[in-house]
Amino acid sequence: MTSEDLQSWAAGLDELFARVASRFGRVEPRRQARAYLVGLLAPVERKNGWQLAEAAGDAQPHRMQRLLNNVRWNPREVRADLRDYVVEQLGDPGGVLVVDETGFIKKGTRSAGVQRQYSGTAGRVENCQLGVFLVYATPRGRALLDAELYLPKSWTDDRARCAQAGIPDSVSFATKPALAAAMLGRALDSGVPASWVSADEAYGQDHKFRLFLEKREVGYVVAVPRSQSLGTGIGYGNTGSRADAVTADAPEQAWKRLSAGDGAKGPRLYDWAMATLPPHTDDHLGGPGGFQRWLLVRRSLTPNDQGELEMAYYLCFGPAGTSLDQLVRIAGSRWAIEECFQSAKNEVGLDQYQVRRYDGWHRHITLAMLAHAYLAVTAAHAPKARAAWSPSPQPRSAVSWHI
Repeated sequence: MTSEDLQSWAAGLDELFARVASRFGRVEPRRQARAYLVGLLAPVERKNGWQLAEAAGDAQPHRMQRLLNNVRWNPREVRADLRDYVVEQLGDPGGVLVVDETGFIKKGTRSAGVQRQYSGTAGRVENCQLGVFLVYATPRGRALLDAELYLPKSWTDDRARCAQAGIPDSVSFATKPALAAAMLGRALDSGVPASWVSADEAYGQDHKFRLFLEKREVGYVVAVPRSQSLGTGIGYGNTGSRADAVTADAPEQAWKRLSAGDGAKGPRLYDWAMATLPPHTDDHLGGPGGFQRWLLVRRSLTPNDQGELEMAYYLCFGPAGTSLDQLVRIAGSRWAIEECFQSAKNEVGLDQYQVRRYDGWHRHITLAMLAHAYLAVTAAHAPKARAAWSPSPQPRSAVSWHI
């Protein structure tokens, strides 16, 4: 590492913080916010109030705690600045917006949104909070863009409990797909250049979520369960053929071996097949320059312990004429959010907060996302840190398999 590198990195951090400095009003919280951001980026063992305060030279954590719990600043405004920064530095017309949630294991019952619920992070039911996140992935890099804390009905139905955790009366129950749609709406309304959305089953099987994207004419490749209906309305009722039943009829010539991107052990190779789905009875997506829907199926190369080849299913929507390769590439882009979760937790303390209030959660998470974006942009500008994959727009009646 040269002195020029250090000077460049320091200048980059100064430029980033200059974008958000005015959001903190007075000079004292502004300085504390910068110290918090520097602490998140520093080689501190635990990024909690005490250790961040120590890294900043404070004898007590009170200033750090006030920044998260008492000082008046709006994390959503800071996230708008973050979004502009990421788009300016990493933006690409073929960008993919990826949504998913991650869990934050907690003790007790007082942290906003905490309850016993399934955490994919832990792989089991835990006493935890769940945050729904939005990631922006392009050939130039990937970064966390937005976040919302999921509040179960056990919380939103108890307004006294909400008040104790600082949850405003205006915040009502919203499903995780609804939170994701709200974040996607903010990103699209602000002009984030993105042609595609990718998500797992929790979002893909929600027809309101898919309809939201179709109305915005944004392509998607979203995972769905094997029982997903492919009939009229594609999930708007219980009629129609299941995804697994339709796949059973796929001819062997329809399967193509393709990589969904590089993983820790090299290319993630699977066999893939795609089938064009019939239009809904009440829409007009076909025709030149129009949109179509597909079923995309992924098949493992080796049998599992039961001697079966594992299948994964995706509903897809996008411009007519999209190729199988393109859909596979978008499906593979969903791993970007897992990589962001891992790096943000390991490197900038995304999950190491010690706050219970609703606003405190959003404030820590926002500053951690800001620190993560700085690392992502710094890496993207290093000559050897270019991302390996590059999705760009091109998505292709009875079901017809592409051979």
